[in-house]
Amino acid sequence: VQLVESGGGLVQPGGSLRLSCTASGFTFSRFAMSWYRQAPGKERELVAGITSDGGSTSYADSVKGRFTISRDNAKNTVYLQMNSLRPEDTAVYYCRGRWALIGMDYWGKGTLVTVSS
Repeated sequence: VQLVESGGGLVQPGGSLRLSCTASGFTFSRFAMSWYRQAPGKERELVAGITSDGGSTSYADSVKGRFTISRDNAKNTVYLQMNSLRPEDTAVYYCRGRWALIGMDYWGKGTLVTVSS
């Protein structure tokens, strides 16, 4: 089982990045997916989530209107489009897959996003 994040990097304030998380080793389409982030010295926090069929999404208040989560079940991939980035968005971003009904829960290793001029 693997969740591999990509797309992180250094971006200026106001810029955009798209993160990807590609899954393998499990039935991706059965899992709700989410993105979390952890800034230095802070606890990990939920950023956005999407249901297994992509029919419903949710966002932290701090990213509403700027970030968009989406998924492509044919490609076993979930995305996080991040626009209007701010320095406070700097963090390691983690992908999580969860199938609550059977208690399965997987995490990726993270990708670093740095927003700085």
